[in-house]
Order: sequence, then C-alpha cells, then structure tokens
Amino acid sequence: MMDVLLLGNGAMVPLPGRWLSSVLVRLDGSLALLDCGEGTQVSWRRFHWGFKRLDAICLTHHHADHVAGLPGLFHTVSNAGRTEPMHIYGPPGTIEVIKGLRVIAQWLAFDMIVQELEGGDTFELPSGLQGRVTWGDHRIPVLAYRFDLARAPGFLPDRAESLGVPRTKWKLLQRGERVEVDGRIVEPGEVLTESRRGISLGMVTDTRPTDGIRDLMHGVDLLVSEGTYGDDAEEEKAVSHKHMTFREAAALAHEAHAGALWLTHFGAGMENPRQWERNARDVFTNVELGYAGLTGRISFDEGYVPAGPTDRDTASLPESADSINAEIAPGSPT
Repeated sequence: MMDVLLLGNGAMVPLPGRWLSSVLVRLDGSLALLDCGEGTQVSWRRFHWGFKRLDAICLTHHHADHVAGLPGLFHTVSNAGRTEPMHIYGPPGTIEVIKGLRVIAQWLAFDMIVQELEGGDTFELPSGLQGRVTWGDHRIPVLAYRFDLARAPGFLPDRAESLGVPRTKWKLLQRGERVEVDGRIVEPGEVLTESRRGISLGMVTDTRPTDGIRDLMHGVDLLVSEGTYGDDAEEEKAVSHKHMTFREAAALAHEAHAGALWLTHFGAGMENPRQWERNARDVFTNVELGYAGLTGRISFDEGYVPAGPTDRDTASLPESADSINAEIAPGSPT
C-alpha cells in the first residue's frame, strides 16, 4: 500500500497558516518528496514520518516556491544519519539548480544522483514505484508526474497442488520462474491468475490543463492538483499566469476518471478556499481541499481511502488564512 501526506497547500509564499505545497509518499518505509518549497521541513517535523528514509525527490519545476526548501532539508536528512545516495528527478536544468542550492549545503553524508527528465520519460524510484512524466503548460518547463505500483498476479494453490507442485517450489512460480515436477515443466501461467490492477498517484501543479496531462492521469486512484484560483471569475487570470481554477482542476480529474482529487497550491490572495469549494464539487464530487496533515492511503483492495488529519492541530482546513494574507498583494503566482 501507498501512504500520501500533504505537507502544505500554499503557492508563491509560505504563510503562518499555509505552508507551501509539497507531498510526501511512503511505500514500504521508503519516502519520496514531491516538490520542496521554503519551510517544507518545518511542516514535515509535525507529522513524525522521519527524514532518514527520504530516498527520492521529484521536482515539477524550478520556481522558488517549489525548490527553495531543499538546502535546509538536505542538512536535516544528513543529520538524521542518511548515508545512502538520494535520487533527484526534475526537468532539464535540475542539475544546475541542485548545484546552485548546494553552495550553502556542501557537506552532506550522502551522495546525490540527479536525473533530468523530458516529457514522455519513464523512471523507477528506489521504492519500486514506476514514474512517468509529461510536459505541462507553464511559464517555464514543468512536468506532471504519475506513479504506479504494479500488483503481482494471484497464486492458485489448488491448481498448484493438482499439478503435484511441492510447496517448496511455490515461491519460484510466484516469482515467475518455471519449475520441474517429475520430469515435467510447470509454467508460472499454469498456477497464476491474470494480471491484476495496481495502484497509482498523480501530481499536477503550476500548469494549465492539457490533453497530455489528462491522458497521463487516466484512472489514477488519487490526483493531487493545483487549484491556484478558486473563483470562476479569475479564469482569465489563471490562463494568463498558467495555472488552474478549482473548476478546471476538477474537470481534469473528471475527464481523467480519477478516483479522488486533492486540491492544493492555493494562491496567497485566496483567504478562504472553502468559499469556492462548490466550484470543484459541481464537477467532481470526490474532492478534498488540501491542508498540512491531510493523509490518504492507496491499497490494492480498496483503492484510495482518506485517512484524515495526522494530528489534532490540523483537524480541519482553516476557514480563512491568518491575517497576514490581507497584507500580501495577490501578485502573479509562480
């Protein structure tokens, strides 16, 4: 099963009640981080998922609200005792970005393996998750990510027994290896079911909706998507700044036949995201407004199941952001 934790739901600048949007994914103890804006590790510490097992970081693009938290995080992970290499993925230019950020994080206990991706590329995370990316539509190159975990075929013990396969050889067949029984070769396909549906997660931010993103996200159990603007009246601004409204993100989830949608990356000028929640629910009903501490689980048997907040301090999305919001001009979200 795959656990997902939203560390923040903000765009452009961190606010006292709204950390910048980033997502943690946990599979068999291995952690992957999707984007890392300023202050990400502060939110992370509240939820006790640990830092040492951070095996991979996936960057959608290189705007500061998605990468500026990396130098401090590198130090924290190093101090947590990590010595294994860390894998970092991102669009072209990621190598230079990491080099630049490491000017203030030079002495680390682990090496980094940085892989630059193009739209259409596939890759494998250390946890075994299979990743695919496509180009988004933003002011700079941006990638949308999909992560899949395949499910092994089911084993048919009654069939194996009828073929006379000793129990000591069952694991070999489950691994896809043929075995010999009394001079006869038994193929894995004789004792395994057809392939079964796996589980999947999508991450889309800082982009206009595109056909390529819709196709890549087809059938994902959970889609985490930006909703920089809640008000339908700001669609023109969303087009101009290369972002999405709540309604557009919900339409993307609906058209992609996603199982569930988390909305995040709320613009600093949006004081009360709940005010616009209906704009998303009119299009796609299984939607949650993101907040730091929102968690969910994706399992083979149940698909996506919301797990709720991870501590009492984040039991609900604030009805409005802190008063500092009123002092910040909306500007042009990055």
